[in-house]
Amino acid sequence: MIASAKQNKTIPSIFATLLLLLSIPAVAKEPVYTSFFSDVAISGYDAVAYFTENKPQKGSSNFVSEYKGAQWHFKTAANLAAFKASPEKYAPQYGGYCAWAVANNDTASGDPQQWTIHDGKLYLNYDAKVQSMWLKDKVNLIEKADSNWPGVIR
Repeated sequence: MIASAKQNKTIPSIFATLLLLLSIPAVAKEPVYTSFFSDVAISGYDAVAYFTENKPQKGSSNFVSEYKGAQWHFKTAANLAAFKASPEKYAPQYGGYCAWAVANNDTASGDPQQWTIHDGKLYLNYDAKVQSMWLKDKVNLIEKADSNWPGVIR
């Protein structure tokens, strides 16, 4: 009998907890994607290097800037200076979230190794498979992502 009474009290409390959790609004995501335990944008890769070296390059903690609440690392002092002069020119679109996900009204991490520069803007994708889908229709997907951003992080 005692076990049965405990179970009956537990069920309503679990139900009440679930109702409470469902009533809490979703937490807004940060404007720049960083990993869960870090505040470093694009996994520490140098955003300027995509444009100047046409490939991803790891940045250094010796050359750091803060932008939109994240730390940005750069390979050289010149790249750091270029970013500071015009961060919106070099920062990946949609805060470094996967551009394909944003086009589909969602978010996912952007992989610095899966990148595209289109019309002078840097886009990241979640992985190689997603990037292949992105590349097949990027102009249309950019239009969709532009209309979804920044609503997907609110």
